[in-house]
Amino acid sequence: MKNKFLFQLKNKIKIKITGRNIDRFLKKVISSNIELLKVKYKNRNEADILIYEKDYEKVVELKSIYEITTLDYYGMHKIKNFMKKNQVLFFFLLIGFSFFLFLSNIIFEIEVIHTNKDIRHLILKELEEHGIYEKSFKKSFQQIEQIKKQIIEKYKDKIEWLEIENVGVKYIIRVEERKIVDIKEDTEKGNIVASKDAILKKVVARSGEIVRNLNDYVKKGDTIISGQIYLNEELKNTVRADGEVFGEVWYETSVEYPLTYYEVKETGRQKNVYSLRFLNKNFDLTLHPFKTKLIEETLLLKSPLLPIQLSKQKQRETEIIDAIYTEEEAVSKALELSRKRLEETLKEDEYIISQKNLKITINESTIKVEVFFTVYENITSFIKIEPSEE
Repeated sequence: MKNKFLFQLKNKIKIKITGRNIDRFLKKVISSNIELLKVKYKNRNEADILIYEKDYEKVVELKSIYEITTLDYYGMHKIKNFMKKNQVLFFFLLIGFSFFLFLSNIIFEIEVIHTNKDIRHLILKELEEHGIYEKSFKKSFQQIEQIKKQIIEKYKDKIEWLEIENVGVKYIIRVEERKIVDIKEDTEKGNIVASKDAILKKVVARSGEIVRNLNDYVKKGDTIISGQIYLNEELKNTVRADGEVFGEVWYETSVEYPLTYYEVKETGRQKNVYSLRFLNKNFDLTLHPFKTKLIEETLLLKSPLLPIQLSKQKQRETEIIDAIYTEEEAVSKALELSRKRLEETLKEDEYIISQKNLKITINESTIKVEVFFTVYENITSFIKIEPSEE
């Protein structure tokens, strides 16, 4: 295997011999201790031969009446010629690869995943103090582990768990906040009351006494589960009422929808893309480019001599909605939007029971729809029992 590899690297040359009685010339070549690596006859008066480049001058001296034409080079000589011929291309490839390697070791985005804004700001500030911020170089695995350990140790009363994940040129930080239970708050005595006017549909009591019946109409602040336990109309004990109350509540909404509608809507998909611009035309270096998109661009490389530049783009995919609706379609869209807005405010166990159109107003360019909704909703609220009440 090694000898075969060395053979491939040796300089060789392929030449064409033209003349009468090719065999006689080849015998002269062999008798001169010139190694014929390959011989291919085209006809009686023409043949292609492969020899070592060092033997080429000897063959030329023996040619006499024969004509010799160089066809191709092999081995290191061919590699050098190819490199020389494409040196500009290889130069830009080397620059591009070096630049790509440089960019791939830089963090362009940091995302802290947590619902608490203060926790997100705290983590970002701590990471910056440890040298992790946008457009900084990536840290090694050992450095990341050490940084995580130091942050958790510093904020042991606030942070339970911290993870730093490297995804391409982005750090994704997941953090778990440490919850310190307020024992005083959990042991405060009180009642479960209605948070809004409703008809009771479900009451679950884990402690305390249920004092209202299902399908009762209750107003905001009415006690549903009492923390005061009575026996034969005598107060025996006062506890912290615990449970959940669900009721049927009502909403009136008003939505205005245009008859002619145009919107550039983001789909939520995004990607970081390197883009090459040549003669005012952009070529995105990605397999599946977005058809329509919003772009945030950072220029990376620009040639002062050629109309070419390389940039890094943060692309957010968009969807263009351009429509003209009939009155019926606009009403349908308005109802759909009204329901969607209400559903976005509901929790997991809550849902819309029914809806009814109250009024539809048609203007020149819009339709206004007023809708009445009946909703199954959690109306649980807690009120502390004051010592005087006990």
